Amino acid sequence: MSVTSERIKSSRQQKKLTQQGLADIINSSRGSVAKIETDVFTPSYAMLSLIADALDTTVEYLQGKTDSPLKTPAVKDNGDEKEPLTENQRHIAYSIDPDVSDEEREDIIKMVQLAMKHRRRI
Repeated sequence: MSVTSERIKSSRQQKKLTQQGLADIINSSRGSVAKIETDVFTPSYAMLSLIADALDTTVEYLQGKTDSPLKTPAVKDNGDEKEPLTENQRHIAYSIDPDVSDEEREDIIKMVQLAMKHRRRI
C-alpha cells in the first residue's frame, strides 16, 4: 500500500470513523473510500483536500511529505495583543520604515516567512 492510502486509513481509524462515515463527510461513496485505502484508486488533489479536512490533517501529511499530522493553527491577529514585544520583535519592528505602503508591508512579511521556512530546513 502507498503512504497515502495507509495514512488515510490510519487517520480515519484514529478518528473512529467508518469508511461510510468518511464517505458521508466528503460526499462520496464507501466504495470509493475503500478503493482509495486499498490503492485501487488514486484520489485527485481535490479529493485529498476533502479527506484531509475531514480527518483534521493536511494533504502534505496524507501524501507523506511531512510526518506531522497536525494542521498549522491559524494566527488570529485582532490587534488586542496584551503581551509586550520581545527584544527581537521590537528590534525588527522598529527597523522597518513606518511610512511603508501596504504592498511593501506584504512583501516584507513574505520575505520573512520565506526566510523562516528555509531556516527550519537547515
